[in-house]
Amino acid sequence: MKNYDNFLFDLYGTLIDIRTNEDDEKLWNTIRILYGYEGAEYSNTELKEMYHKFVQEEKADVKRRFEDREYIDIDLGKVFKKLFIYKKVDDISESKIKHIAATFRSVSTSLIELYDGVYELLDYLKENNKKIILLSNAQSLFTLNEIKMFGLDKYFDDVFISSDYEISKPDKEYFMIPIKKYDLDPDKTVMIGNDYISDMSGAAKANLHGIYIHQDISTPILDEEKIIADYKIMDGDFRKIKEFIER
Repeated sequence: MKNYDNFLFDLYGTLIDIRTNEDDEKLWNTIRILYGYEGAEYSNTELKEMYHKFVQEEKADVKRRFEDREYIDIDLGKVFKKLFIYKKVDDISESKIKHIAATFRSVSTSLIELYDGVYELLDYLKENNKKIILLSNAQSLFTLNEIKMFGLDKYFDDVFISSDYEISKPDKEYFMIPIKKYDLDPDKTVMIGNDYISDMSGAAKANLHGIYIHQDISTPILDEEKIIADYKIMDGDFRKIKEFIER
C-alpha cells in the first residue's frame, strides 16, 4: 500500500459527477417567484442582473480585505440576503436563505451522482485508518446538503469549503489550512482531484502528493506532461485510484 496517511479530496468532478446551468430561465423564474412570495418583487431580468451585481460586490469586498490573495471565494448566502435587502424586506431568517439556496441549486442541477467506486475507496481508506478530508472549491449552502444526500459525511474527518474561508484552490494557503490544523506530514499527504490547476498545481505548491483523475467536466488539457501528479488517470475510471493506492 502506498505510503499515504492523509487523503485530501476534491468533490465535484472527483467524487460527485454534476451538471448545472445557472443561465436557465426556469431557474430565474422559480427564484423570482420565491422572492415574490416573501415580498421581494423582481422581474427575471432584474433578479439575474442584481444577483450578478451583488456577486461582484462580494468579490470586491473580499479582495479589499485580502489584497494579496489571488484566489478568492465568496459566500452566496450574502448575495441571496442582499436580494431581500435591496427590495426592503427585513424578515430574513437563516432558514429562508437556506431554502432559497436549496431551490437555486436543485433547479439549476440536471445531473448529480457519485462516480462508480467512490464508496469502495472511502470504505477501504476508513478500514485502514486513513485520515479523509474534503477540500473543495464550493458553496457550503449547496455542498453540505449534497454530501449528506450521498452519505459522504460519515467518511470525512473534516470538511473545508472555500466559501467558508473566502479562499480557494490553487492558493497554497487554502491547502495549508487542514495541514496546519491537523499537523499533517506533507510527505504522507495526497490530494485527489480532477483539476490539474486547482488540485494538482495547488497541491504541489504545498509540497503534497497528487493523484489526478480526468473527467468530462475537468479543465481541458493541452499537454498531459504539465500535470504534476504521482499518478494520472486520463480515462475517468475512479476505480483505478484504489488499484494504485493498493500497490
